[in-house]
Amino acid sequence: MSDQPKYKPYRDGKLFPDGITSQTSPQGTVARGEPAESVANEVRPAMTAALLGRGQERFDIYCAPCHGRDGTGNGLIPQRGYPRPSGYYDERLLKASDRYLMHVIAGGYGAMYPYASRISPADRWAIVAYIRALQLSHNIPVTEIDAAMRGQLEATP
Repeated sequence: MSDQPKYKPYRDGKLFPDGITSQTSPQGTVARGEPAESVANEVRPAMTAALLGRGQERFDIYCAPCHGRDGTGNGLIPQRGYPRPSGYYDERLLKASDRYLMHVIAGGYGAMYPYASRISPADRWAIVAYIRALQLSHNIPVTEIDAAMRGQLEATP
């Protein structure tokens, strides 16, 4: 019992073809104790109309009360005295990565409450996609919009 046959980390091992005892984990392996949610945070879904629709729905529920439905940071909560959040059109957020936005949604930022327990990773990705669509729509020149769409926009009050 005092001398057990075993391989110790970082020592030579004849069991493996490369002779190294510490092997890297196969791709896609989830460590025991690591929540599956952290893996889901890494899987970005394809951009679809359904994803944007879901993102808009979740955005209106969780984000619009503070950030406003247009993403300017002038929602109902700041209008009643709570600190005004950043608008999504600030240079800092235009340059921010999607992973950063995911992290902020999950963990909060400043006075923002963390939403990891309320918004699933799939819905966080949908919200990020919708935020990117808002940013794009805010910064697109009118000349790049086709005539039919421009007519609809001008007819809308």
